[in-house]
Order: sequence, then structure tokens, then C-alpha cells
Amino acid sequence: MEELKGIIFDIIYRNEDNGYTVALLETDTNVVTITGSFPSDLTNETILMYGKYIKHQKYGEQFQVEAYSILLPTQLDAVENYLASGMIKGIGPSTAKKIVEAFGQDTFSIIQNNPERLTEIEGIGEVKAKTISESFVDQLDIKEIMMFLQSHNISPNYAVKIYKQYGKNTISVIRENPYKLAEDIYGIGFKLADKIAFSIGIERQSSFRIDAGLKYLLIEGAARGHSYLPQNILIKSAVELLGTSEEILALEIRNMAFQAKLHIENIDGKDCIYYIPYHNAEINVCNKLISLSSVDYGLTDDEIKAQSDLSQRDNNIELTDTQSLAVKEAVKNGVTVITGGPGTGKTTIIKTIIDVFERLNKKVLLCAPTGRAAKKITESSGREAKTIHRMLEYAYGESDSNLSFNKNEDSPLDADAVIVDESSMIDIILMNNLLKAIKSGTRLVLVGDMDQLPSVGAGNVLKDIISSEAIQTIRLDKIFRQAHGSSIIENAHRINSGTMPVCNEKDSDFFFMKKNTNKEISDLIVELYTERLPLKYSIDPVKDIQVLSPMKKGEIGVIELNNKLQEVINPPSKLKAEKTIGKVCFRVGDKVMQTKNNYQLAWNINNEDGKNIEGEGIYNGDIGYIIYINEKDQELIVEFDDKKEALYNFTQLDELILAYASTVHKSQGSEFPVIIMPATWAPEMLLTRNLLYTAVTRAKTLVVLVGQEKYIDFMVKNNKIDDRYSALDLRLKQVKEFYKW
Repeated sequence: MEELKGIIFDIIYRNEDNGYTVALLETDTNVVTITGSFPSDLTNETILMYGKYIKHQKYGEQFQVEAYSILLPTQLDAVENYLASGMIKGIGPSTAKKIVEAFGQDTFSIIQNNPERLTEIEGIGEVKAKTISESFVDQLDIKEIMMFLQSHNISPNYAVKIYKQYGKNTISVIRENPYKLAEDIYGIGFKLADKIAFSIGIERQSSFRIDAGLKYLLIEGAARGHSYLPQNILIKSAVELLGTSEEILALEIRNMAFQAKLHIENIDGKDCIYYIPYHNAEINVCNKLISLSSVDYGLTDDEIKAQSDLSQRDNNIELTDTQSLAVKEAVKNGVTVITGGPGTGKTTIIKTIIDVFERLNKKVLLCAPTGRAAKKITESSGREAKTIHRMLEYAYGESDSNLSFNKNEDSPLDADAVIVDESSMIDIILMNNLLKAIKSGTRLVLVGDMDQLPSVGAGNVLKDIISSEAIQTIRLDKIFRQAHGSSIIENAHRINSGTMPVCNEKDSDFFFMKKNTNKEISDLIVELYTERLPLKYSIDPVKDIQVLSPMKKGEIGVIELNNKLQEVINPPSKLKAEKTIGKVCFRVGDKVMQTKNNYQLAWNINNEDGKNIEGEGIYNGDIGYIIYINEKDQELIVEFDDKKEALYNFTQLDELILAYASTVHKSQGSEFPVIIMPATWAPEMLLTRNLLYTAVTRAKTLVVLVGQEKYIDFMVKNNKIDDRYSALDLRLKQVKEFYKW
């Protein structure tokens, strides 16, 4: 790193939320533009900085600050300027001059250690002297804290967050337990906290460290879908992570359980460890489902059938016996699950259920886990659907871990029935929050495809509910006439039953194109996306085509495919602003995806009628297009579905990725006119039947598979699904059996 020393004399731009600053620094020889994150306005501060010079295409040469320390000035004129800068309360230019003239090189020492001597200066009394000293010490505290943090390799960005969290107590908090950083500061995980702990000499066998490591492993397990981990697996992972003996870990697990930090439970003869929020959620979901399902609404089958018949007549539809059964059970029971693949009539059933409820003067709420899924069901049902988060009126924090909702057991949803589409995507934490807001007597209808990929978060909620046989479940297996002409739907069902899809038939909408090497596959995907498919089908490649890959890395992974597609479809241009973050270059016109739930991110819609609609919340998986980048203001605007425009500052760009290509997991709940998917080698855990099935069912009009047939065959035959450690099905069975007894 290069070194630079000087005095900041002008702030060009400053973001108070994250500390990002563009400033002018005067050195002994010239003036330099600097950029970096600082906890406060450092005008007139003398700074020693470490970083590198970069050449900005618009603003020229800048010094990018990676670490710094604030120095007290030593020259008397610099001391006077510092005191007169306005940073020290109670001192203006004339008072600063008097103080320096009186105390010279001892000025700072007098202010800090003998502030009573300031009363020797005309116009300074005891109260003002105390104010000056306290303000000066506060500034020293900030300097000391920032120097302490940076001495432990904490970046300025994180240093600002840490200082805002702990203030003057920062150093004492970190010295006592640096692992609190992982709990309190979003973005600082266990591994970074562990590095800091090591650098300040925390014992490797410290209970703070072991507690934090065990919690980290359980949360990591939840990110992989597990509600709990068997103790033997948790301990094995903890030995590798912490270098601690099994005996010490087993003892610490017991201690944490006594302190209610963890829960230990014997499941199928094995000791299993829950992080408390996931255990509470699983228990609550089980109890609430049983409670809701036990309500008797007093409606006879004949009464429901009469309303259903009227609905079918008025809407000119005819339900099959199974569909009619689904409608009847949804109206009759407290909780009903309706599951089936594409083309089996789920949308028709939802519309009929809503119609029947409304004929019975019942208020219905319709929701889905993601914005794109909610939009899809809104369009197909003709009724407004909200995301579950929006319906529950989320109260946000910086991460999902401190998420709360205004709608809960104390303020439940005002509804007689709640219908949830795409419910296979719901994890145990979200399901718990949803059920908290559903009051006794409200019907719950869960609609979804249990054969799709499970939720990204912890648990296997829909599949567990169905397999428990404790909740009324209707399975749809008939493909209707309008779906029979679609090779996509027919092949989806073939794949789901373990049969190879039929490709390349005349007038088909399902194609396989053979290529042997990854380079050939990648090149053909780019050609199909940018030239062949847009020309043949008269479609917009960016808006109508989605490339789906099983994996992120590798030659046919999402990252590399995005780079290649961006290079062809949206190349660099002097007319297009761009911003590079890490290895990703964002350019005006790029297709991007949000990668985490950001409940606080504001958006607005400028309607053609001149009305401006405002709201908050952009969610994991939402896709949009970059329409504006401003380097000077450090801002970027993305236009999402329904013309929502969201403003990102550059420090938030780690929430976005390019989205010409996406993983299959990220596509859940979405539909695209055309999907292209590579068929080549990947880890066995990714080449699964349900992944291929999920990918194929994302397409509305065209599927193109590119690669080797043997890998399609492998996926179709590989029905192995990684087991998720969850016990909701066992709990539901046990409670149901207890009630029956």
C-alpha cells in the first residue's frame, strides 16, 4: 500500500449513513482527491493514510483510502487552525488564537489534562473550560478507537459501523468479547471476529469463542436448510473450526443449553442441537397448525357444493372430482394443503376457492413468499396478492435475523381465509411468523408443488406437513387439455416420474442441442441468447430469456456466463456509465438481481398520470435493470417489476449480481418466457431430478437444454435429495396421535 499524509481542507461529498466521503487533502506538495469511509467529518484534521491511487474515468486520479490514522498537528499555526475548525465545542477563531498564544506547544496537553488553566484566557469560565476539554477528549476517543480498529485489520467501512454501535465503549467491548461483533454488526461473521480475537490475544479455548463458533455452525446449517444438527455432526464440524477437543465442546453445549442459548433434544435416538430460534419456530408451527386445523366451521358438504356449483356456472368452468374435493376441503377445514405439478389446475382451484369464500361473505387474503411469485398469482387470479413479508407488515433490521412483523398474535391479520401460493418456498422461520398472525377461526390454504426445490432457509415445511399426514392434503395429478399441447408441461411430468424428456419434435417448445465441451456449451448459450432465439421468436433477450445453471462457479457457472453475456449484450460504451465492485462491473442497461431481503430499501413508481407511489422492500430474487449510475453521488438506480425504481448507494452494491444467468435455486417462484440451461458435469448434489424439474417448470413458452444427453439422463435418474434435519413432520404426527388418543 502507498502512504499519504496531509490535512483535509474540503469535503466534496459525504454520506452520513455509511461514512463514505470524497474530500480534498492538502499535502506538502499538492492537493489530492481522496475517497474512503470515515466516522465523522474530518475537515482540518491531519491524516496519515494508506491505500492506492486509482484512475477514475470521469474524475481523474484519486487516492482510495484503505486504512488511516488521525494525527494531532504540531506546528502552532496548524494547532490554531485545528482548534478554530469548529470541531471543538466552545472555541472559535479568536479564542483559538488566544489559547495558542498562551500555551504554545503545550496547548493540547493543557486542554486534556489541566483544563482549569483555560480560565486564564479572557472569556473562558469554568463551565466553558470543561466543555472545551470534554469535546477535545471526545475527538481523541474517536481517533483512538479508529486507530485501534484499523490496527486489527478492520476496514474503514466496518470501523464506522462498529463505532456507531458501541460509541465510546468500542474498545472495552471488543477487548472483553470480540465475538459480540458477529452478533451485533451485520456483515461481520464469526471468522472475521475470530481473527480480531486472535490479534488481541483472546484464548483459543475461551467460552466466548466456543459459544460463538457453535452458534455460527448452527446458523450455517440453517443456511443449508437444517433446523437442527445432530450433536455428533456439530461437534465434528466444531473440532475442525475451533481446534477444540470433543470433550470441551460437549461440555460447552450442555452449558449453553442450561443458559437457553441452545436446545438439546433426542430425535430418532440421537441427541440433536437446535439454535433456540429454530426450535421455537418448529414447536410453534406444529402447535398452531394443529390448533387451526381443529376448528369446526359448521358448514355441510351440500352447502359448500352449492356455492361451488354456482361459481363454476358463473365462471363457465367445470371442475374435476379432485378439484371439487380440493375446493370443498379448503372451505371446510382450518388448514388444507393443495399440491400438484404444472398444468394440474392449481390456479383454477385458487380462483374458485376465493369465489366461494366471497359468496359466503368471507374476507380472503392472497400471498406468496416472493415478489415475483405474488405478481404471478395476482395476474392469474385477478386478485391482489402480496408478499408474505408485506402482508405481515415487516419491521426491518439490517438482516433477517432481527426481522419482526407488525402483524402477529397481538395484532392478527383481518381475514377469514389466507391462501399462500408457492408454499414450497417457505422456511420454518417465515412460516412461524405467518402463523403467529393468523387468528383462531381463520382458514389457511397452502398451495404448492412439493417436488420443486425446497426453501432456501431452514426447514422442509411443505414436504414435512404433507408427509406427516396430520393435515388434510389434496394431490393433483391430472394434466388438463390446455396443458397437453405443451411439451414443457408434459416433459416436466416425465422428469418428475423418472422418465427422459422428449425433445426436438415438430412444433415442439422443448429442445435439446448437443455440445460436448464446456466451451462449446458456453459459446452456444451466448449465441442462442444474443442472436438465434431473439431472431427466430422476435423476443427481447434481456427481458424474455433467462439462462439457468445448476452452479455459480466454473466455465458454465452463473458468474462466467454472466460475464460473457454482458460482454456481448451490453458491452462497454462511452455513452454508458459503469461501476466496478470487486470482480463485477455494473453498467447502465444491465439485468441484475437482488441477493438478500432488504426490507428498508425505498422504491417509488412514477405513474403516467403523474402520481408517485412510494414503498419499501426489495427482496432476494427480485430482478431489475440498471437505469442510472452517478459516480459523483455514489448512486445507482435499478428499475424492478411494476416500474419500481430503487436507489442504491455504492456501499450497497454487494446486494446485487448480474442476472442474465441465474442459479436454478434463485429462480424459484419465477416464470420466464424462455429458459436456457446447460447440461454438463457438476457436483452430484446439484445434478438432481428436482433441480431439473424446477428449472423446466420456470419456462412458459420455450425450453432449450444445451450439452450432453448423459447428464440429463443422470439428473432424471438422480432422485436423491439431500436430507434436511427437520422434525416438523415427527412433531405433527405425535401431536395428531395424542389428540386421536
